[in-house]
Amino acid sequence: MIRSIDHIDFAVRNLEEFVEMFEKLGFKLIRHSPHYTGSVEFQLPGPNQPIFEIHQVGPRENPGISHMALLVEDLENECKELAAKGISIEEGPVLVKASGRTLAIIRNPDGYRIQLVDTKRREAEKEE
Repeated sequence: MIRSIDHIDFAVRNLEEFVEMFEKLGFKLIRHSPHYTGSVEFQLPGPNQPIFEIHQVGPRENPGISHMALLVEDLENECKELAAKGISIEEGPVLVKASGRTLAIIRNPDGYRIQLVDTKRREAEKEE
């Protein structure tokens, strides 16, 4: 069952400009991550706020919202239930070590990615 929005990911032309703006807006810096070619996670103060992940636009992307991630209670079970309803699981469940998230990817009818993220999050692993 979907519980809430986990994070919204933005692909941006200049990562540092966005970091500066989000800090000025009062967002709390959660972490820098090597995910993608480098990303930053921000969150507004207060309980149960979604995470905004911002990364430098990649060679196969356009600037804008990259994807929305929905938090689910039991990712493996959710994938089975969605598959039974005819929703194709494009990828996952898979652990993304750089973020500590276990996720699966589906697509909306227009082809945009939606991540399903398990509520159980691990500590992100640092690159060696």
